[in-house]
Amino acid sequence: MNILPFDKQIQVISALTEGCSIRATERLTGVHRDTIMRLGVRIGQGCAVLHDSMMRDLQIPILEFDEVWGYVGKKQRQTLPHETDKGDQYTFIALDATGKGIVSYVTGKRTEANTRAFVNDVWERIINKPQITTDGFGPYIEAVAECFGDGADFAQLVKHYAAENTVNAARRYSPPHVVRVEKMVVSGRPARRHVSTSYVERQNLTLRMQQRRFTRLTNGFSKKLENHRAAVSLYVAHYNLCRIHEATKITPTMHLGVTDHIWEIGELIEAATGGWEPPPRFARFEVIAGGKG
Repeated sequence: MNILPFDKQIQVISALTEGCSIRATERLTGVHRDTIMRLGVRIGQGCAVLHDSMMRDLQIPILEFDEVWGYVGKKQRQTLPHETDKGDQYTFIALDATGKGIVSYVTGKRTEANTRAFVNDVWERIINKPQITTDGFGPYIEAVAECFGDGADFAQLVKHYAAENTVNAARRYSPPHVVRVEKMVVSGRPARRHVSTSYVERQNLTLRMQQRRFTRLTNGFSKKLENHRAAVSLYVAHYNLCRIHEATKITPTMHLGVTDHIWEIGELIEAATGGWEPPPRFARFEVIAGGKG
């Protein structure tokens, strides 16, 4: 079996993480699109394992939850009842509002079961009592109560939109106008000044810009759910480990104390394919928001 040279792997993964499509990457690197697809899936799946082992025992004072829409195979209106892996697929994201790191993510249908799985995954990764803000999606209330109990200060940011009676072509793919924003305390004592989803919504824009599969109105959508999830995992690992955030001037994992340097693409590929061990000398930050209750 032919093995793609490591420098070519770096070129391919670099292109994919900078928002290039499969065919654009093929033109840039000279690597066949089927090889690019297989490599992207393999590295993406390895990144999922890497994230799961790396993002543990975290101390995060403020969390923001949101869901970003995408679709797989075909638009939702064209799917058949049994095609649960096709149509609308949402990626739930938990963002560290201070260090801007992606703590947890789940890709699937926007259901109560996936919401519960997502919130439970967040709960398993942190060791302190955080403040959590979500949008007005109803299943979050039960999921946070079930997973965190009294171990979180929880609020929802509910946005009310203006009703639009006519469809304007210039606004068809733009969000409706927000007429009112309501901050609703659900449990605990969340600080109102931190009840926000602005950072995670801005991160959603980064995801759409850096992963071609999420770019609207293109033919770059995912054809298989497995590939879609692998692409999300690749994005998250690159975002957390390789990208310097403009606000913090370091990578999110450096801020969390998980790593002590900016990762190169080659290092990410090696870790995703060969495992990762935390440096024993490197300690995480102290707890900021109190013990986990």
